[in-house]
Amino acid sequence: MTALLDDPAERARRLTLLTRARLAALEPVRAPLIEAGRRVPHFDPLDGGADARLLLLLETPGPRATEPAFVSRDNRTGTGANLRRFLDGAEIARVDTLIWNAVPWIVHATGARNRAVTRAELREGVALLPALLALLPRLQVVVLAGAPARAAAETVRAARRDVPVLTMPHPSPTIVCTSPAIPARIADTLAAASRILASATDLDNSNQVG
Repeated sequence: MTALLDDPAERARRLTLLTRARLAALEPVRAPLIEAGRRVPHFDPLDGGADARLLLLLETPGPRATEPAFVSRDNRTGTGANLRRFLDGAEIARVDTLIWNAVPWIVHATGARNRAVTRAELREGVALLPALLALLPRLQVVVLAGAPARAAAETVRAARRDVPVLTMPHPSPTIVCTSPAIPARIADTLAAASRILASATDLDNSNQVG
């Protein structure tokens, strides 16, 4: 069982894994933001990095991120627990996934409570997505989770016309618990994404045989 990221030893271990080529290839996305003084969590090195076939886009990192922070299903939060449950339920291989945010930096002041992103923050964050998408040569599907992420739909489609874009509710507990229809929609969307990945794999195998 994968350790969660409230464990300092696990965070330190994952820092050492960021040198993997598939993670290092994505650092040009973070570097300008870090240089500008933004607090931007790392990509999770246990995910697919630049080899990812599915990009799952959320909203923004939470206000209580523990340094060093990672955008990960393994954060000990309700959203993290739901991501683990739904992604496992869809039988999507972890190495096929990359989780990121429409606004990739922490917008909250230190110690502040959670707040929604502003329109200006969202515009700035979405404008950064084409650079990330260009670094994902194996990408086959994008899933936008929640209203802020859905605002990126046109930008994603324009940048990667070859890739289908799916939308679903955000997996935070406050959203998931709103109605039984919400978890069903999330599960259905990720099942559809899983089918896209499986079809692409079958096509690749067929081409190799041919």
